[in-house]
Amino acid sequence: MEQQQLIPHLFRTEYRKIVSVLGKRFGFDHLETAEDIASETFLTAAQTWPLNGLPENPTAWLYRVAANKAKNYLVRDQLFKGKVSKAIRPPEASSDAAPDQDIDLTPQNINDSQLQMMFAICHPSISTEAQIGLSLRILCGFGIDEIADAFLTSRETINKRLFRARERLREEKIPIEMPAQPEIGRRLDTVLATIYLLFNEGYYSISGDTTLRKDLCLEAMRLCHMLTDNSSTDRPEVNALLALMCFHASRFEARVDSDGETILYDDQDTTLWNDELIRRGAFYLHRSTASGQLSRYHLEATIAFWSTQKTDSPEKWENILQLYNHLLQRHYSPIAALNRTYALARARDKQAAIAEAEKLRLTGNHFYFVLLGELYTGIDNARAREHFENALALARSPSDKRIIEKKIGRL
Repeated sequence: MEQQQLIPHLFRTEYRKIVSVLGKRFGFDHLETAEDIASETFLTAAQTWPLNGLPENPTAWLYRVAANKAKNYLVRDQLFKGKVSKAIRPPEASSDAAPDQDIDLTPQNINDSQLQMMFAICHPSISTEAQIGLSLRILCGFGIDEIADAFLTSRETINKRLFRARERLREEKIPIEMPAQPEIGRRLDTVLATIYLLFNEGYYSISGDTTLRKDLCLEAMRLCHMLTDNSSTDRPEVNALLALMCFHASRFEARVDSDGETILYDDQDTTLWNDELIRRGAFYLHRSTASGQLSRYHLEATIAFWSTQKTDSPEKWENILQLYNHLLQRHYSPIAALNRTYALARARDKQAAIAEAEKLRLTGNHFYFVLLGELYTGIDNARAREHFENALALARSPSDKRIIEKKIGRL
């Protein structure tokens, strides 16, 4: 890999590791310092390597420089506390105890620190958007501009969101550590929800940046892999979520055309589906069923598995329909209800699906009208056009609008 490509690549893979280790060492009170030291480390590399040449082991070089910068910070901080602060604080408020200045950047501590940081960031005291934003920044190494692009908002909004989240974690004195075993189960739900939302942010994003969308999905899958690799978090629902993301990601290349336009499921080129990811998804889905536990992720992963089957048999759609029936009983969502109605149309007939769809009355959702337009097509094209036009009025993204316009044109 050329030098000009190496530093951005290492930033993506190593920045998060350095920040997690230093963040754990400093705590949330000095998280920005950990981020600054990590950023300064890469700036030093960008300034030094073109002059002196690449080090023999660039990653080890980064770790060594980051550790030295962190130790220097700890020394300066201790000098301030030991000399300056003593002059302005009562004697009983000061301490001569020197901090432990060891910076452990071994692989085991890096993995442990990232996992501990994940649970700390996903603390329920901060909003879901803040959890995803901090995960992207700290655990995935995304820049502020990239996060702003992912959320389709401004750099200023993201900075404010992350600032408020950090302040909240400080105020709540949230430790960067793995919760006790009973607490892991309770907090794991939030962690998994954050990872899944991060994945969906990439998979269903209306951003036109295909590379960014893939990166979001891959980062979510990487975080979930970390959970499966740790004995305390390698649980059935974690494996089920990883299986679900593998199945969805397997169709990523087929979902977007060369112009960045979304390709609907029925129109996808199945030769572009990634068979290796489908096999990996099947592996993790099998692992997830060992205990007999059934979560929403198990049901969604099994639906996604059937969706990767290239046959169009009634059996496939009947299985998907029954799985949606179970999912809606356990975890209702409007999108799942719409998808269930589509499966009903494919497994049974359009008339039955129309009757079920019209009961939903999701009149604020453009997908609802798209579904009705599809169901009425060929039965009552005038009604189909009316529904597609309602969908067009509600759709927000240019891509969705173009898809709906094409459907109207076909009528």
